[in-house]
Amino acid sequence: MTDRLNLLTDIEGVSVGHATDLALGSGVTVVVFDEPAIASGSVLGGAPGGRDTALLDPAMTVDKVDALVLSGGSAFGLDAAGGVQAGLRAIGRGLEVGSTKVPIVPQAILMDLLNGGNKDWGLYSPYREMGYEAFRAASKGEFALGTVGAGTGATTATVKGGLGSASALSSRGHRIAALVAVNALGSATVGDGPHFWAAPFEEHAEFGGLGLPAAFTAGDTSLRLKGVNLKATTIGLVVTDARLTKAQAHRLSIMAQDGLARAVLPAHLPADGDTVFAAATGKTALDDPMDFMELCHLATLTFARAAARGVYEATTLPVAGAQACWRDRHG
Repeated sequence: MTDRLNLLTDIEGVSVGHATDLALGSGVTVVVFDEPAIASGSVLGGAPGGRDTALLDPAMTVDKVDALVLSGGSAFGLDAAGGVQAGLRAIGRGLEVGSTKVPIVPQAILMDLLNGGNKDWGLYSPYREMGYEAFRAASKGEFALGTVGAGTGATTATVKGGLGSASALSSRGHRIAALVAVNALGSATVGDGPHFWAAPFEEHAEFGGLGLPAAFTAGDTSLRLKGVNLKATTIGLVVTDARLTKAQAHRLSIMAQDGLARAVLPAHLPADGDTVFAAATGKTALDDPMDFMELCHLATLTFARAAARGVYEATTLPVAGAQACWRDRHG
């Protein structure tokens, strides 16, 4: 992939935009498709929050989406998709229903209401406007990682979470990329040290190049959680330029969930809402069943890499009592 940025925008026809409020300690990330994309998703966490996620079931009628939204704000953050819909409607996008068009914008949210930011926003939450802002900011090419967009207020059991992305190229030339907001109840790092659970999959020192510890202790795999407060949920997506059915996109999302389980210990807890979308732009055909098998494998690896990269790139929120980021703790 000679023009690879190692970002979701390595997929042709995909734009990414953020809205970030450091004082609020929260934000929104929007993925916009130039043309409606086949999409599905899976929910493996026990406490999810989402909008229009039921239509992503392979048994449901609508099979394409105009955009996908990742947001902080817990249930309040679900307003963000409305802002994205407004932006899409203004430019004439949406599913044709009789004489009108309805933009299809599934969304997943994470819980960041207890991270020290100022959540005293008055009667209405700011997330609808933030969704529209992120939509207007969406562009191709490079975009920021870490404490930005949906990763702004993210935390983990050990160091601050954040937004990460990574991409890969299959042996047959199909592209796949992931975008992840890591707000896990568990930990992306081994024990109390700097090493990432996703280290075996790292490429080009994208999250420090430290590898795994020389040896493991019993304490490295002991349970590390953020506490009793429900401050969790990792949300994300994988996108490929391959031509997939909705059922195949669903399987791809499950394989990406495997990547989450390789990057965060533990994942999919009762108080997590771990949700992963999968989309396909359909630019390249799959000529052999093994092509899809390889994409499934790469979905796992790419999602794991993106999750570790999100934690590695995060910076500490500028608010009192904020959780220290990986760089502040391990340098």
